[in-house]
Amino acid sequence: MDARLLDILVCPLCKGPLDYDKAAQELICNGDRLAYPIRDGIPIMWADEARDLNAAAEGTPATP
Repeated sequence: MDARLLDILVCPLCKGPLDYDKAAQELICNGDRLAYPIRDGIPIMWADEARDLNAAAEGTPATP
């Protein structure tokens, strides 16, 4: 993931900063508790494509 791109990307919902999880290939919004996937080097910044980290922590499946 290009560091310059990471500097300008923000969460599309809250406009907050994103953390890069290299191992999971995701951009994490800690404010909204969402993980946006990175596919083939392209961040997918749609909320309906994001993984709900609250649901993952509780062990329940996320609803689309």
